Amino acid sequence: QVQLVESGGGLVQPGGSLRLSCAASGNIFRLYTMGWYRQAPGNQRELLATITSSGITNYADSVKGRFTISRDNAKNTVYLQMKTLKPEDTAAYYCNAHLSSIHQFWGQGTQVTVSS
Repeated sequence: QVQLVESGGGLVQPGGSLRLSCAASGNIFRLYTMGWYRQAPGNQRELLATITSSGITNYADSVKGRFTISRDNAKNTVYLQMKTLKPEDTAAYYCNAHLSSIHQFWGQGTQVTVSS
């Protein structure tokens, strides 16, 4: 069983940076592929970035070059470093852990608002 808690969201000005954290509980965290998603009101949930258990990363075009996903298995934590933030990045950000179709978990989300 994996439980996820996101933190680090908040209000930031355009061009600013923010680092999100997702802390996981569970003794097999290191086996999971981790991902960050976001969802703005009225929009579909969007996959932003993933990182496998071995550290292989993938990014959506919308955030490539600006966002960086990383993980620290010793701390059971995955991070999303967000730079050069834009107003269109405003959304609720969610952490996801995936091992199989019956072992997939979501955090509750953390709000990121990019505004002057």
